[in-house]
Amino acid sequence: MGAYDPYEHAADLGVRVIHRRLMSGTGLWVPDYNVVFIQERLHAVHDRSALAHELGHVDLGHRDDRPKHEVMADRYAAEHMVDPDRLVDLMKWTPDPSRWAQEMGVTTRLIRVYWNTHRHDLHAS
Repeated sequence: MGAYDPYEHAADLGVRVIHRRLMSGTGLWVPDYNVVFIQERLHAVHDRSALAHELGHVDLGHRDDRPKHEVMADRYAAEHMVDPDRLVDLMKWTPDPSRWAQEMGVTTRLIRVYWNTHRHDLHAS
């Protein structure tokens, strides 16, 4: 699995990414304008993870933020941002999910989402 770059993905999709102050949340997909707004001044890990989540909404065709869509976008981001082989190696090194996230450059939230979806597969590795 190659390293996923959400900015490259956004460019491939023709989606504009604009950093600005948001009143709430870390990102917002506005389908009518084909733009994703990302909260300005986020740490790189949060910035990339937020963009991956918003691109989940783009690729999945979401036009609103109902809870079901938020879960789906989180799973999408986790699938793209977490390298399963690297995660298995990290699990051998430390049992601490926050260290896994730090080493992989993703948020602990995405690690938890990935873990909740794949924990049985990961233990079998």
